[in-house]
Amino acid sequence: MNLSLLQQQLINRCQRGFPLESSPYARLAEELGSTEAEVLAALKELEQADILSRLGAVFDHKKAGASTLAALAVPEADLDYVAGIINNFDQVNHNYAREHDYNLWFVVTAADDFTLNRVLTRIEELTGLEVLVLPMEKAFHIDLSFQIDFEPAPQITRVN
Repeated sequence: MNLSLLQQQLINRCQRGFPLESSPYARLAEELGSTEAEVLAALKELEQADILSRLGAVFDHKKAGASTLAALAVPEADLDYVAGIINNFDQVNHNYAREHDYNLWFVVTAADDFTLNRVLTRIEELTGLEVLVLPMEKAFHIDLSFQIDFEPAPQITRVN
């Protein structure tokens, strides 16, 4: 997919400092010399192309409720099926396969510990697998934003 200039700008702009106001997309449009409708259309195209998977806040989960990392040891043949079960929970915000005995990892966030434990118990019931619960012991801030240079790479000419 060839990205438009607006899409490139949005990829870089939305990684940090997203406008916290009643019309954030209008603010982005103003900053980028576009319209709100064009910004929304560009973001939708990025999502449909699987370039953008999520646009949302990152927050201190301990101030917002309860959260934990969890893992399951899933038979390889059942991995997609079990991942589908996990993905049906609104409280699950990550779900990814890993190369390990515990090969399906996910993060569960809930309003409180009671709800968190209820979700984990329900996952065990639906999958028939014991959930390994890995609560965070210490928080680290890792900035995962990257300024992307969309300029094409220079062509290299080989000399024989």
